[in-house]
Amino acid sequence: MMELIILIIVGGLIGWAGGLLIGGTPGGIIGNIIVGFIGAWIGHGLFGTFGPEVAGFAIFPAILGAMILVAILSLIMKIVR
Repeated sequence: MMELIILIIVGGLIGWAGGLLIGGTPGGIIGNIIVGFIGAWIGHGLFGTFGPEVAGFAIFPAILGAMILVAILSLIMKIVR
């Protein structure tokens, strides 16, 4: 149970950092967690695993993937509006 809580916290922090560097994550805390998990998956696929790992997340590729996801989501939100 503690591993799940740590995983959610680290995913949220990754999403928050990606949103902070790009310009905001839609969806608040839950959005940060989702962006963190999906961004980590994207970052791992594009950049592999390098740098420090926390709770199974390679931090640098995960933040880069979160930044890519936030940029795509921001672009979609601008088009929809």
